[in-house]
Amino acid sequence: MADALDQRLRALEDREQIRDLLARYGPLADAGDAAAVAALWTSDGIYAVDGFAEARGHAAIAALIEGPVHQQLMADGCAHVLSAPAISLDTDRAEALCHSVVFRQNPDGWGAVRVAANRWQLVRTGAGWRAARRDNALLDGRGAARALFAVSGAAPPRS
Repeated sequence: MADALDQRLRALEDREQIRDLLARYGPLADAGDAAAVAALWTSDGIYAVDGFAEARGHAAIAALIEGPVHQQLMADGCAHVLSAPAISLDTDRAEALCHSVVFRQNPDGWGAVRVAANRWQLVRTGAGWRAARRDNALLDGRGAARALFAVSGAAPPRS
């Protein structure tokens, strides 16, 4: 019984740590803290953002935040918002599915400029949970976003 309770407690703690990791992304991106955003990933982590080249490693992920597209969003006034994730755990690996919306201030108020499906593949490291890969696909009617969400409930892939 103690083993079962320990496993349940560990799963709850893992889910909370993963939720916290994902929740930190938006405020860090909006603050323009490129190093802290990149630190959410493993050192060889991948961030595949629909419409941009795939970023691999901390320097490339930080470059997305430091780049002209993101810098202009911040200059205009923006907010990166992620929905609550659906999390699947498998010991030291996890997968999280969520929506993301980027809002930008405009003369009439605020408008969504990017609405996307997100699939996060996460790994437990000595420093806690980190993203090994994040795929982000626009919910614009193409099949890429539906394909990311179609894996819902599936066990995370093993590398």
